[in-house]
Amino acid sequence: MSPTDQADGLRRMFAGAQVRFVAVASNPHVAFAGVLLERLCAACTELGRRVLVVDAADTSPAPRELSVLELAGCIEPLSEHVSYLAARGLPLRHVDARGTTSAFLDAVASAAPEADVVIVHAGASELSRLFARRAPRPLLLAADHPASVTHAYASMKLLVQRNALMAFDLLLAAAAQSPRRDRIAAQLAGCADSFLHAVLHGWAAVDPACRPDDAPPRALVQLVRELLGAGDELPLPAAWTLSNAAAPRAAAH
Repeated sequence: MSPTDQADGLRRMFAGAQVRFVAVASNPHVAFAGVLLERLCAACTELGRRVLVVDAADTSPAPRELSVLELAGCIEPLSEHVSYLAARGLPLRHVDARGTTSAFLDAVASAAPEADVVIVHAGASELSRLFARRAPRPLLLAADHPASVTHAYASMKLLVQRNALMAFDLLLAAAAQSPRRDRIAAQLAGCADSFLHAVLHGWAAVDPACRPDDAPPRALVQLVRELLGAGDELPLPAAWTLSNAAAPRAAAH
């Protein structure tokens, strides 16, 4: 191996060690999910982070054919500090004998060594497989209508039951003048506590009518600061297995 190859390998190894994954549970009832993800990226870049969005939701674009051979060539730069990977169906190409797809996260980190933050946007079932060996604090998406809140709660319940994740955050698409905005967050927090014994750690709202050049809301920047600074993306206990994760908890309803 040439010195150049060795140096590149070291850069990738250490870059991968520093990457922070943010698990975002997709929600088909949120019409402005793209706006929420864009604002999430803006908050990350305001904190000086370089971001890769891995869009593995059911509604994401199909991946490029090149993804069969490599991921790096499929990553599209959106701005100086934000890149995008269409990844619908890609995690399952990395499934192991236990049914987990965490190897896909390693492949993404290797393909994008310059990224400090990897935002993984996927359905709760996909997140469950991807993060089976990690314990992030997932970010739920919801909007100002009941169906989206119900789906956000269902995503929370699935991740509690399968992965024993007990702390979540919420990113809510709602107009600044919406009288229901605070009530939605309180309702979701109450359901999490009463029925799942889980915690809604924090939340932020984004006005869907905002412009891309608007500064991200202060509450969102603070939420992201806490997400990136928290030391909670740790390996699950050694005794935790996928069979444990698949069994519903007695406390869940």
